[in-house]
Amino acid sequence: MSADRHDDAALLHFDLIVIGGGSGGLAAAFRAAEYGQRVAVLEPQLLGGTCVNVGCVPKKAMWLAADLGQRIRQAAQLGFDLPADGRGGFDWPKFITDRQRYIHGIHESYRKRLDRDGILVLPSRGRLAGQDRVECEDGTCLTAPHIVLAAGSHPVRPDVPGAELGAISDDFFRWCDAPPRVAIIGGGYIAIELGGVLQALGSQVDICVREQRLLRQADAELVTQLQENYCQQGIDLVFGYGLKALHREADGRLQLEAVDGSLRSGYDAVLFATGRRPNTGDLGLDSVGITPDAGGNIPVDAWQATPAPGVYAVGDICGCGPTLTPVAIAAARRLCDRLFGGKPDAKLDADNVPSVVFSHPPLAMVGLTEAQAREVHGDDVHVYRSNFRPMREALAESTQRSLFKLICVGDERRVVGIHLLGDAADEILQGFAVALKMGATLDDLHDTVAIHPTSAEEVVLMR
Repeated sequence: MSADRHDDAALLHFDLIVIGGGSGGLAAAFRAAEYGQRVAVLEPQLLGGTCVNVGCVPKKAMWLAADLGQRIRQAAQLGFDLPADGRGGFDWPKFITDRQRYIHGIHESYRKRLDRDGILVLPSRGRLAGQDRVECEDGTCLTAPHIVLAAGSHPVRPDVPGAELGAISDDFFRWCDAPPRVAIIGGGYIAIELGGVLQALGSQVDICVREQRLLRQADAELVTQLQENYCQQGIDLVFGYGLKALHREADGRLQLEAVDGSLRSGYDAVLFATGRRPNTGDLGLDSVGITPDAGGNIPVDAWQATPAPGVYAVGDICGCGPTLTPVAIAAARRLCDRLFGGKPDAKLDADNVPSVVFSHPPLAMVGLTEAQAREVHGDDVHVYRSNFRPMREALAESTQRSLFKLICVGDERRVVGIHLLGDAADEILQGFAVALKMGATLDDLHDTVAIHPTSAEEVVLMR
């Protein structure tokens, strides 16, 4: 491209340019292509973004390995001819090979669909260069009336001395074994998920949390039961913990120094699960008059539109709705339905989005927690719960318990919250989330015949 890149003749023209090839960006590209639009995607790294490469997909794979390990140990207790502790035989590097082969298959499916739909993929970081324009790292300039920012987010380390000695979640997916002793700093879903995986696969895990509980977004009663389960699994939960510094000891292990001066020593690895930050640092936002908020999020309205005409944002980069892969995908598809599909009212509905924390056992939730419901509805809140041991746990004489909880409001007992902690809660919740979205009442659940014996039947039997 020898001509002046600001000469229209030298520009590459598209109907839509997407900056970021993660779940949200690809969803926008595919939906726009379905409407016959010419689309370009700029992504300097692996397609699929955080979810496919260092998030949802490899995390769930590791969770499955850990879950299988727990079930094998229970099988030994229930009469199967296995080592007494049930821990023999797990080949972590072999499993990683299988995990990465699965992820490679996702990459291949993306490439085939991109080729089929005629979507141009440029392996370059893109930045805004004025209205309707995007510039690649090599100076190539593209133009389109619609630009979607979907650059995602990245994990952050705390601003304390020695933080570089600790790992982040991206690093976890490069580990080839379970470190003997691990400290995890943080009390959100990443800390809970990776802590459960490591404990189940052979590490001794300590989780150090600034607050007095795990999982701020989850229902407090279920979190209490999850904490009890984790303690019974051998995980040490340290609440009210403030990290001051991280040190390397003489034997090469790591030491935590708290703000109160106390020391915790002898860690083979320290993993920071202290939040994520949007990738807005080098997007050229100032060239179109966009100013991120203090957290780095791009401001958008209910239609995913930024203050700059023709520029939109979806996913973690804008903090609009829960920062979940399906939310980014839904927002991107609705946006393109509106822009190119003749659906002027299409937009993301971020109310009552179901989500799952892949703890052991998983914690699934949709709608309001009890505390949130009482803030909105006052005393007109009705709570139903079932605390039980699933059959497999009871047969193995395990102390692990499940807790299912319904939050209802009004005389009609309309269901506004469903919270499930227990085996298969991740699979159980999806259908009940549809029921909640459609306005189901407690009577509707009671009118549904239970499937017995299952954990799911507890949802329709609660009184």
